[in-house]
Amino acid sequence: VQLQASGGGLVQPGGSLRLSCAASGRSIRVYNMAWFRQAPGKEREFVTAITWRGGSTYYTDSVKGRFTISRDNAKNTVYLQMNSLKLDDTAVYYCAGRFAPDGSTPSRVPTTYDRWGQGTLVTVSS
Repeated sequence: VQLQASGGGLVQPGGSLRLSCAASGRSIRVYNMAWFRQAPGKEREFVTAITWRGGSTYYTDSVKGRFTISRDNAKNTVYLQMNSLKLDDTAVYYCAGRFAPDGSTPSRVPTTYDRWGQGTLVTVSS
């Protein structure tokens, strides 16, 4: 599976963006999918994840109520809707996938994912 993230850009505080992660080469139907982000000088951190079975979602506390992850398996794509963006949301956002036929809960640890997109830059600035 190859992942291609897109949709980043420059937005003012309080604004919105929708990121997309398009998969190719294989269906992600049995993949848990996640978004991570990495700000300058910081480690890559978990943002959100969605299971393939049932579509359960998980969020880091700082984005709860503002960000929404979703997936469209027919389009082989995962989305991240980001609302009420803050300065601290500035980062490169990466989508990631892990084959999970066992229906396991998505991990929040980057090294447990074996498929990564190239990243898309989100800059929140006035």
